[in-house]
Amino acid sequence: MDFGIRGRRALLSGASRGLGRACAAALAAEGADVTIVARTKDVLERTADELRTAYPVKVTPVMGDITMPEGRKAAIAACPEPDILINNADGPLPGDFRHWTRDDWIAALDTMMLSHIDMMRLVVDGMMQRRFGRIVNIVSRSVKTPQLELGLSNGARSGLVGFAGGLARQTVAHNVTVNNLLPGIFNSDAQRRHVEGMLEMTGKPFDQLWRERAEGSAAKRYGQPRELGAYCAFLCSTHAGYITGQNLVIDGGSYPGAF
Repeated sequence: MDFGIRGRRALLSGASRGLGRACAAALAAEGADVTIVARTKDVLERTADELRTAYPVKVTPVMGDITMPEGRKAAIAACPEPDILINNADGPLPGDFRHWTRDDWIAALDTMMLSHIDMMRLVVDGMMQRRFGRIVNIVSRSVKTPQLELGLSNGARSGLVGFAGGLARQTVAHNVTVNNLLPGIFNSDAQRRHVEGMLEMTGKPFDQLWRERAEGSAAKRYGQPRELGAYCAFLCSTHAGYITGQNLVIDGGSYPGAF
């Protein structure tokens, strides 16, 4: 299937590793030029080189933090008229809400909600004027299956999902869609940091907890980042113009509800 996005311009944050990188690779494989934004220079440049080697597209690395205004400015300067926007950011480590301060909550909102909303603000009008746009927020299944130790993520990401649902219904008539991917457990650096953050509260060693999380999944395994990348690329295709305002769980069947 030709996704119809060859030559399109994609702007991705948190894209040097893990799920963000997988999305960049999937879009590049479909012929889209990709601008990848991340905070760690050596990892970012290595990823850019790997993508250039693998795919005959333009790859532009931007070192920056989109949770900060200057980071968003740098991203837009590098890709001022994106056709595709992928918002992605690591969440905070698990913890006890009794210990979280107002500053912790504000930081979570800045990282997982407000910066993504601002990125959408910066690009959505241009997408509507050009009559093509695909916005995908990589969120978390925790907005549908909240876990107490992920309270910062639950709250901030739920706010993003609520906002995106309202925006999606205003833009779809202009061929601009807004959707959210809700990943479960994936074999990624972010998942490893998550498990490391649970060691003290569970009293279990890393290998045991890592194995138990996979065994507790309906699929009995971790998702592979490329699986989410493929899903994301389809949502960005010309075939997905009638899919908008959706929260799409990709967790190997672990979500227990029918709706």
